[in-house]
Amino acid sequence: MSLYKPTRALFTTFCFLFVLALSTLPSQAQLVLRISPGGQFQPMPIAVADFSGEGDLGQRVSGIIASNLQRSGYFAPLDKSRFPERPSFDAAPRFDAWKMAGAQALVTGRVSRDPSGRLRAEFRLWDIETGQQLAGQQYVTDANFWRRVGHIISDAVYSKITGFGGFFDTRIVFVDESGPKENRRKRLAIMDQDGANVRYLTQGDSSVVAPRYSPATQDITYMSQVEGQQPRVQVINLETGTRQVLGNFPDMASSPRFAPDGQRIVMSLQQGGNANIFMMNLGSQATTRLTSTAAIDTSPSFSPDGRQIVFESDRGGKQQIYVMNVDGSDQRRISFGDGSYSQPAWSPRGDYIAFTKQRAGGFAIGIMKPDGSGERILTEGFHNESPTWAPNGQYILFFRDPGGQAGGKLYMVDITGRVEQPVPTPSFASDPTWSPLLSESR
Repeated sequence: MSLYKPTRALFTTFCFLFVLALSTLPSQAQLVLRISPGGQFQPMPIAVADFSGEGDLGQRVSGIIASNLQRSGYFAPLDKSRFPERPSFDAAPRFDAWKMAGAQALVTGRVSRDPSGRLRAEFRLWDIETGQQLAGQQYVTDANFWRRVGHIISDAVYSKITGFGGFFDTRIVFVDESGPKENRRKRLAIMDQDGANVRYLTQGDSSVVAPRYSPATQDITYMSQVEGQQPRVQVINLETGTRQVLGNFPDMASSPRFAPDGQRIVMSLQQGGNANIFMMNLGSQATTRLTSTAAIDTSPSFSPDGRQIVFESDRGGKQQIYVMNVDGSDQRRISFGDGSYSQPAWSPRGDYIAFTKQRAGGFAIGIMKPDGSGERILTEGFHNESPTWAPNGQYILFFRDPGGQAGGKLYMVDITGRVEQPVPTPSFASDPTWSPLLSESR
């Protein structure tokens, strides 16, 4: 596959027109999906009807919606063989028939083209029990962005029923690994969250690791190393394709991560046998030292309000998780369980910190509250690493390496630990990072 050449149009041309479609949300609508760590949970049965219009394009859009909702783990799309009718977008469905078929909700829609050739997509979300329309929206965009229309409608349906923010209209950057394990070619790659539209950001002439998406811009920071040279922290802008090497540090820099405003980066700088955490202003490239120990302080991550930083340190004898204020003050340990803790990542909602935990020869992905309480293991196995959050704070992406000559694969787990799904990639993959919602990033 060819090297991906980013263009501004890829990220900014999707200027869709958003309008209220046909009817407003009734105040008495009550369809709600409740998801919590404890108790029994069954995915909600939902029917996603083929969208009408434009040949098979409507069917492809509705197929994306059904696939997204199923992958979330919170919905169980009905097989089309159980549909009691092919519903018309312009008429109310036969609610009693859909109820008998087992559906609790129904999505209908259509796609068409306006006189300028632009794509118009409309959808309705129906509550089968009450017979009410919960949502109805319309989008107009370039016809090339039909897949994004499917993701945006998926987000609207998912958010309306669960109450959580969307995460389908996003992308994932990861390290694509190919070749024998002793000599892997590692390229930076980007794809839609469902594995579609894979493109490469680097050619593989240097080794890349630890990419991190900016929460505010279309920038990615990562570590790059050419054989025989020190690793360097770089930033690539996905709109323009421009690249920038950050600083000229005499020793190794690692674990770069953006501040919530996208204007600063926090990273770990090695100094002899120890490492400390520094903040860099991307405009001036001025650095501020935040920790000063004889230990290894690394893997810093901002709280979403930008006031605190979580990081890992072995200052107590083994890797543990610490939190400090953004100026480096009030450094305090928050992890006290068995095993060692690493790779902390603060949730975009601010309610949890994800981490990797090593114990008894295995690696687990878990979460805890910012004060260290409420620790919960979500998944564990031979080798799980690099947790990164979906923008809605409800899912964590990580990679799992089974060992041997095989390589890592990406997986997604929700914060209840009930939902775990593989994320397709073209080859072996590691070090994922999740974008913010594309419709909200600048």
